[in-house]
Amino acid sequence: MQTETFWQLGSNNPDNASHFARISRWWAELSGQEVTWRQRLIPPNGDLSVLNWEPQRFDETVLFETAETRGITLYWRKSGSTEERSTTPHKLALDHLHQRLYIFPRSQQEVVIQVGTPEQVYRSLILTNPQIERSTSGKDQILTLTDDLQQLEIKISLGAENFDQLKRLLGVDD
Repeated sequence: MQTETFWQLGSNNPDNASHFARISRWWAELSGQEVTWRQRLIPPNGDLSVLNWEPQRFDETVLFETAETRGITLYWRKSGSTEERSTTPHKLALDHLHQRLYIFPRSQQEVVIQVGTPEQVYRSLILTNPQIERSTSGKDQILTLTDDLQQLEIKISLGAENFDQLKRLLGVDD
């Protein structure tokens, strides 16, 4: 499966219409979903790779009550709002892997909008030299990591396959 789909207004690419249809289906599937909306100015040199897509002050996370296309215009309505909003693009780029649509509005040629599903954010814990205990529960191995300073106890249940993988990673032989 291709990882990106591009559509451009006026393109004579024979797949342009099918690309727009694929992007339209993706857009419609945003109905009822929480989405992130990020807008950035395109650098003067046009290099989009330098854009910082980390959350910024005016970025939004909203629930799309509806999302649809009519003609080449993208329409949406936020949950709790009666106002329908729209933008007509001159170019669209859909990143299937990260579930992001990049919209290049006809009315604002210097702007790109990124719309997508929020990425999962994992909470990271750092334990320095925790106490480690091992026990069993049925066929699973239970590792308990305790950090008295942070008052944390973390229990990790590992099936046989994951326990063997951990032993390999640690260089432990049976």
